[in-house]
Amino acid sequence: MKRILLVEDDAEINGLVAKYVAKEGFEVDSAYDGDEALTRIRDREYQLVVLDLMLPRVDGQEVLRRIRAKGTIPVLILSARDGELDKILGLELGADDYMTKPFTIGELVARVKAQLRRYVDFNREAAGRDAGIIVHGDMILNADTFEVEAGGERKSLTAKEFAILKLFLTYPTRVFTKSQIFEAVWQETSLSDDNTVMVHINRLRAKIERDPSNPVYIQTVWGFGYKLGEGRA
Repeated sequence: MKRILLVEDDAEINGLVAKYVAKEGFEVDSAYDGDEALTRIRDREYQLVVLDLMLPRVDGQEVLRRIRAKGTIPVLILSARDGELDKILGLELGADDYMTKPFTIGELVARVKAQLRRYVDFNREAAGRDAGIIVHGDMILNADTFEVEAGGERKSLTAKEFAILKLFLTYPTRVFTKSQIFEAVWQETSLSDDNTVMVHINRLRAKIERDPSNPVYIQTVWGFGYKLGEGRA
């Protein structure tokens, strides 16, 4: 179960928000001042902090600074300070979202869910990268097992085809010349046959693309080389 820390010194607001957020299936802990909030964060793991800025004992900005010093847990600021400079300061300190009072419970719950989705997805992707898995569109490449799945289907690639695909997925924004691909994959400094890379690209496309004549994964940059596409037909 996802656990949320609600830091709000107004007991009525704290209780109301906690009630409705809990109805969505989340576990909610409440703190009523900054010192209590820091103690709870030290002792428990949370997936989201909903944080008021105007807190007794330790103010919300200091709580936010210490949260950011600890990690990337998302923070949604809930504050009566509605000035533009207050919002900018909160976001610059590391908040992920900023809501001003008064607010509707429906919007707050929606923003809580959105932040939790982003946080869970971020950690899932990070775990995948740590495990040698690269996800792009509907393609999954496992660098540890040398397996590739595209469009929900397992693809059988040669070693060179796998290496070419991994090169593009590792550097998703880069455009590669044929020579650069050859040097990276064949581990040689000169491209003796200009058709070598092109032939392997064509074979790779035939295996992973739904329509090899209109590729969405590996696209041609005319006059230069190739780049990774968005991976959506």
